[in-house]
Amino acid sequence: DRKKSEHLLALDGAKERLRLFKAQLLDEGAFDSVVDGCVGVFHTASPFYHNIKDPQAEMLDPAVKGTLNVLRSCAKVPSIKRVVITSSIAATVYNGRPLGPDVVVDETWFSDPAFCEKSKLWYMLSKTLAEEAAWKFAKENGIDMVTINPG
Repeated sequence: DRKKSEHLLALDGAKERLRLFKAQLLDEGAFDSVVDGCVGVFHTASPFYHNIKDPQAEMLDPAVKGTLNVLRSCAKVPSIKRVVITSSIAATVYNGRPLGPDVVVDETWFSDPAFCEKSKLWYMLSKTLAEEAAWKFAKENGIDMVTINPG
C-alpha cells in the first residue's frame, strides 16, 4: 500500500538505500530473500486486534510463528550480526512479582501465560509466548538477539 509507505519513501536516501518487501508472516521462508545480505534485522511488527474471536489464529500464531519465521530466515544468513525484536512491556508485567527500583528485568522475566490466558489478555499472551520462543530459538541457533520492551 503506497499510502502507508509514503513517509518512508520520502526519507533522505530512500531511493538509494530503502527496499520495501511484502511477505506473509506465517509462511516459512517468506523472509529469506528479505534478510539475505543484511547485517542487522529489526522485527518490529506483531498483530493487534480488538474483539478477538479466535485468539490462536488472530494473535498467538502470527506473533509466535511470525517471529520464529523471521529468526529462521536470519539463521540462514551468515552476514547477520544481530537481530532486534520489538517485544512489549506486556510480555513482562503480568506475573504477580512486584517491580521495584532494585528489580532487574531480563530475558527470564516474563508475564505468566496461564494468567494471561485465563484473563483473556491475548496481546500480552502473544508477546510473552513470542519473546520466550525467540529467546529459545536464538540461544539454540547462535543468533545474537536483543529485545526491547517498550510500554
